[in-house]
Amino acid sequence: MSPQRTDPGLPGLLKKLGAMTAIRDTYLVEQSLLRTIGPLLGVRETSLCRVDDSGTIIRVLNHSRSVVTEENGVQRDAERIEEITSDQGISSTKRKLFDSVRLLGKPCSKKLDNDLLICYPLLGDNKLCGYFVFQRDREVTPVEDAIVHGVLEVFTNYYELLDTSQRDQLTGLLNRYSLETNLDRLWNLLSARLHDADKENTRRDTAPENYWLGMLDIDHFKKINDTYGHIIGDEVLILVTRLLENSFRQSDLLYRYGGEEFIAIVAANDLKSATLAFERARNKIEQYTFPQVGHVTISGGFSGADPSVLPQEVIYRADSSLYVAKNAGRNRICHYDTLVKEGILKEVASGSIDLF
Repeated sequence: MSPQRTDPGLPGLLKKLGAMTAIRDTYLVEQSLLRTIGPLLGVRETSLCRVDDSGTIIRVLNHSRSVVTEENGVQRDAERIEEITSDQGISSTKRKLFDSVRLLGKPCSKKLDNDLLICYPLLGDNKLCGYFVFQRDREVTPVEDAIVHGVLEVFTNYYELLDTSQRDQLTGLLNRYSLETNLDRLWNLLSARLHDADKENTRRDTAPENYWLGMLDIDHFKKINDTYGHIIGDEVLILVTRLLENSFRQSDLLYRYGGEEFIAIVAANDLKSATLAFERARNKIEQYTFPQVGHVTISGGFSGADPSVLPQEVIYRADSSLYVAKNAGRNRICHYDTLVKEGILKEVASGSIDLF
């Protein structure tokens, strides 16, 4: 049985929408959406599923509210936010419901024991970009349906504006401002996982994926600009961007760091998998024939995203490894810890780097 609906009324809804559109972080805006609609519908659990252009689920954000009792007997509301960067945990029932929503282009529901699983399409730029899902014991009323549609439309429009402001105008990649925001979030996530693993003595076979930060740079890009002009240089930047996007997974993050430099944040279980991911990107660019220019290569350096080390220092490690790759002849990828182990790089003392 779902908890009784608490309707905040129009003033309450407008206040929540005002709070949502005051946020400048797309991830936090998604959280605010779930916090806003849940109480409106009288449900304690809501989910937002993001999909790529092919309709594959690439990220799930779950929000739940519960009542906990403190040691002194006082009860309080508690919330939990869980992010999953894959389609794991999506039941066959949900998948069938998503298919119905995608094919029909409108909200659909499915019977689930004594409740209903209800799903709304999330639209952006006139195409499906995700699903809003919740479960309760009754259908949505016409008034509730109108409110949900209105909130989702406000969210989508604002999210697109915010997303545009965090992207590089030439390549469409996430920009440096977005990188700083996402690094803080990633480090908080890694620190929380490390704390939970220590606290619960989590087994190694259930440990989360590791993350790796790579700095990538187009080789001899100044020569390309000087020889063919900046218009061709921009075309090379755009083509390199598309090749990198096709090389990495949808769940990986790719940024234009500045000029001809890119940063990629890759999820991989071990060093071998991470190396393969970065080498795949390097090979894809090396094998491509660029119009007028011919063959172009990239060099790169990468390091593990260690939560005990500041993100600025990890960027410095990746950048130092990149310069080793450049000096060693270019068109290669170097790993920071391997370079330190081989004595090629000297490890810098923690806390001595300031990039931002």
